[in-house]
Amino acid sequence: MIDREHELPLTRQSEILELSRSSLYYKAVPMNPGDLEIMKQIDEIHLKYPSMGSRSIRDELQGL
Repeated sequence: MIDREHELPLTRQSEILELSRSSLYYKAVPMNPGDLEIMKQIDEIHLKYPSMGSRSIRDELQGL
């Protein structure tokens, strides 16, 4: 997709591909395993009780 060695500047490559130039320099940071576990629990609660709101899910996670 983006070729950093190409003679065409990154700015022009991003324009052609309709990408924001800032996204070319972004390096993803791995997720914290603890955060992934909480997100998994939130997903499980939401699938079991789809009408439950964010505050109720928070309370459920806290064991209230």
